[in-house]
Amino acid sequence: MLKEASEMLTPRRIEIFKAIVDEYIRTAEPVGSKTLQVRYHLPYSSATIRNDMQVLEEMGYLEKTHTSSGRIPSTQGYKFYCENMLSESSLDKRMEVAIRDAFTAVNMNMEDAIQESCRILSEMTNMTTGAIGPDSSNQRMAHIKVFPLDDRNAVCVFITDSGHTETRNFHFDADVSASDIETCTEILNAKLSGVPLTELADRMNDLKPVFVSVVNQHETLFAAFVQAFVRFANENVYFSGRDRMLYQPEFEDISKLKKLMSMLDNASVWRDLDSSETAVAVRTTKGAELTWLNDVAIVRSTFRVNDHDSGQLVVVGPSRMNYDRVVSMLDYVARMIEKMYNAQGGDEKK
Repeated sequence: MLKEASEMLTPRRIEIFKAIVDEYIRTAEPVGSKTLQVRYHLPYSSATIRNDMQVLEEMGYLEKTHTSSGRIPSTQGYKFYCENMLSESSLDKRMEVAIRDAFTAVNMNMEDAIQESCRILSEMTNMTTGAIGPDSSNQRMAHIKVFPLDDRNAVCVFITDSGHTETRNFHFDADVSASDIETCTEILNAKLSGVPLTELADRMNDLKPVFVSVVNQHETLFAAFVQAFVRFANENVYFSGRDRMLYQPEFEDISKLKKLMSMLDNASVWRDLDSSETAVAVRTTKGAELTWLNDVAIVRSTFRVNDHDSGQLVVVGPSRMNYDRVVSMLDYVARMIEKMYNAQGGDEKK
């Protein structure tokens, strides 16, 4: 079967196929033989191009729409394109500068930097982008450090048994003393060290009487830590630019848009993506993972947090996306995140 396919995929048909994909990504309109002839200066007759388009459709790489005589790439076509035709394009300099600035901003912690990167990626790709943090289900709390900034603000650093570090900004509704913060930190480190992250919020209920007895602003601090624990354990999937999908013609169908929004709100979808029976996936030479699920394309690039944990950057959009550009962007940002994690880890050890 593979030999038969390779014999059918002649250099001319590959040239025509690539032109169709590039043109459809650019215009979102079905591509006809005349367009290919004129725009891509193909030295073949319209009849020859149409015949080759028919063969490519029979092979499953193209589809014919109901509203036009032109063709569009199929999911299998995009998979073939990304496996064999992605270029090693360099990153847009504007993007490079914007991302570098995000990671060097004053007082920006890791969470802020990742969210800012997602915002910039969303703006430059015009798609929804996100970040998937390390899986918390198998991690335990090792240590907590809290650094007061003033009477109403503090930075809390959570460290897990795997060495993973997360930072949360606290803003209190009432003035909180440094001694109250120190007392809370001592209680939490004594009582919650070794507790699975997914159980932290529930364990806090057992500690409430202790907070009441020794902490002046116990209600304010108790609420802040419970909220932080819930976010730390569960909110490790973040998305930016959800509204960008409204401007993609593929999602003018309200039912498709609702399905996509439901996906974005379900963290387990992203955790179980690799085991989905309906997904079509491929890995690029740069290491990015491309997955097509129904009418949605998902591009992921992994960043290492430490020797045990990793996270992923994600771009979500229609199958018709500029894969060269998106893959280059994600790869660059993932490497920047790794550098920042390594730098923060080094500071922590010191």
